[in-house]
Amino acid sequence: MRLAANLSWLYTEFEFLDRLQACAEDGFRHAECMFPYEYSVSLLREKANSVGVQWVLINAPAGNWAQGDRGLAVDLARRDEFRRSVERAIDYANTLGVRKVHVLAGVVNLAEPASVARAWACYEENLAWLADATVGGSIDWLIEPINRQDVPGYLLTDQAAAHALIQRLDRTNLGVQMDLYHCQRVEGDALDALARYLPTGRVKHLQIAGVPDRDEPACAGLDYSQVCRQLKALAYTGHIGCEYRPKGATRDGLGWIRQTGFSGTMESFES
Repeated sequence: MRLAANLSWLYTEFEFLDRLQACAEDGFRHAECMFPYEYSVSLLREKANSVGVQWVLINAPAGNWAQGDRGLAVDLARRDEFRRSVERAIDYANTLGVRKVHVLAGVVNLAEPASVARAWACYEENLAWLADATVGGSIDWLIEPINRQDVPGYLLTDQAAAHALIQRLDRTNLGVQMDLYHCQRVEGDALDALARYLPTGRVKHLQIAGVPDRDEPACAGLDYSQVCRQLKALAYTGHIGCEYRPKGATRDGLGWIRQTGFSGTMESFES
């Protein structure tokens, strides 16, 4: 297991590029972020290399975030925009050495069943196209169930639907990003979900945050000491993105890493 600092959420007390230095000083050797596209990709690579941090995951462009877009894959009218977003994600991923890219689905009008059905069909077609168009490449494309309290109208919300879709599409370069915060909010038993889905090989990236406030992973709404033990028992060796909102300065809250048993994934916390 290797913890990755999500620099869209952590170290926000620093300018974005300075967050790489900050996370490296605290022992992180891997980083992820939501959308790196407002920054020069060569600069992001050079800064990461200079401090010894490897980028491991980014999101593909998801439309106009400020105007409510949360992904492009469910909208047939925006298929060309979706494909351009994939091209941009590939450029960044290849330059940064990223091997995992999250493709957000998008939001739909849940009050219109016909619109929801069309969105699912479009989503599946776009993912099939994406996988086939990039077969043989180095990128795994990931989908992530997200709870509708945080993102109202989001199409994909539960693990069963995500895994059924990936199983149905049956492409080796598609997988599931399991965020245990969203999983616990939607399904109520993230530990059971880990036991059920991790052995399938379809889970290609994990993310964590405290429940219910999306703060430091601890032992309240979801006991991360148990999560750590279960991940070890299941022999998970992938990255774990720390995508949470610190209660204060990021460094002040890093005690959870030792307290929950994740210290073995961090150079500065190794016992």
